[in-house]
Amino acid sequence: MRSTSVVRALIAVCVLAALWGKPVWASGYELFEAVPARARVVTVIDEEPEEGPWGFAMRRQTVTLRILGGPHRGQTFTVENYISGQPAYDIVLRQGDVVMVNLELVDGQAAGVFIEDFARDRHLYGLAALFAVALVLMGGRRGLRALLVLLLTLLGVFYVLLPRLLAGYPPLPTTVGICALVTVLTMLLVGGLTRKALAAAVGTSCGVVIAGLLAHHAGGLARLMGVGAQEAQLLYLVEGLDLDFRGLLFSGMVLGALGAIMDVAMAIASATEEVRRASPRSGPAALFRAGMNVGRDIMGTMVNTLVLAYAGGALPLLLLLMAYEAPLAKVLNLDLVATEVVRALAGSIGIVGCVPFTAGVSMALFLGPAGRRTALRFRGISRRL
Repeated sequence: MRSTSVVRALIAVCVLAALWGKPVWASGYELFEAVPARARVVTVIDEEPEEGPWGFAMRRQTVTLRILGGPHRGQTFTVENYISGQPAYDIVLRQGDVVMVNLELVDGQAAGVFIEDFARDRHLYGLAALFAVALVLMGGRRGLRALLVLLLTLLGVFYVLLPRLLAGYPPLPTTVGICALVTVLTMLLVGGLTRKALAAAVGTSCGVVIAGLLAHHAGGLARLMGVGAQEAQLLYLVEGLDLDFRGLLFSGMVLGALGAIMDVAMAIASATEEVRRASPRSGPAALFRAGMNVGRDIMGTMVNTLVLAYAGGALPLLLLLMAYEAPLAKVLNLDLVATEVVRALAGSIGIVGCVPFTAGVSMALFLGPAGRRTALRFRGISRRL
C-alpha cells in the first residue's frame, strides 16, 4: 500500500472518530448557566483598600467592560472587581486587558456580567501555530506527519476516550484499548506499513499493558483512592456522574506513560532496521543485541524524563512538604505523594518492559525467512546476552 493510501485511511479514521464521539465539553455537563463572552477593559478606577468581611484589607477596582463578540457585542458594563492580595484568586486588571466574562441573561437580555479570568486562548493558539511552523520547517514531511500524529492523538483523547469515561465505561480497559489503537495508527503514519512500524506498535502495546497492570496492582496494594488531587475532588462533586475514580487514576498513569514508551519502542525498531540494512547477514544474536543496546541507552534518559516530568508537576507540593520539614515516613504515606510515586514507577517499568519485547519482535520480523527459527533460538540468545 502506498503512503498516500495510508494517509487517506488515517484521515478517514479521524473523521469516523469525530463522528463517533463527542468532545468532552459537548457531553451535556454544563458548569455555568451564564453565556461566556470576551470583553475588553475600557477604564479602571482603583480605590483605597478597605477592610473586608473577615478583617482582611480588600482593594476594589471599578471596571468598565465592552463586550467584543456575540449578540451583545458593543454593550458596556460597569462591575466591581475586588482584590484580596491572594495571587491565586485575584484578577488585577489594567486598561486594555481582554478578559473572559459570563453574561447573566434575563429574557434574552444581558442583565449582568461577571469577570471569569484573563483571555488566554489566542496566545495559546499563537504558540501552537509557532510550534507547527517550526516543526514543519525543521522536519519537512516528517514534521507534517508528526503534526498529523498529534492531531490523531488529540482526537482519540477528546473525541473517544473522555466521552466514554464520562459515559461510565470501565476506565482502565478503555484507556488501554484507545492507547493501543492510537499506537497502531501512529506507527502506521510515522513508519508506514513496514516491519519497523509493526515491531514498534507491538513493543509499545506490551509496555502499556505492563504499566497498566502494574499500576492497578500496586495502586490496589497501596490503597490509592484516586481522589487525592483537587481536580478529582471537584469531579466527585459533579451531580449525575458515577465514575470509578481508582480506575481513572490508573488510566491516567497509562496515558501519561504512553508517549515515552512509544519513543523507546520506535527507537529500538529503527535501530534494528538500520543494523539489518547495514549488515544483511546479521543473525538473530546481532539484531537482538543491537536492539537491546539502543534500548538500554534510551531507557535511562526516558525514565529520567518521565520521573522529572512528574516531579516537576508536583514541585509546589514537594516545596510545601520541605518547608514544613515533614518526615519522610509521613510524606510517602500521603495519598497524593504515593499516587505520584506509583505513577512514575509504573510508567518507568513499562518503559523497561517494552525494551526486550520490541527488540525480540524486531529481530523476528527483520530476519525474513529465518524468522521461523526465531522462537527456537530466542531463549538461547537471551541467555548468552
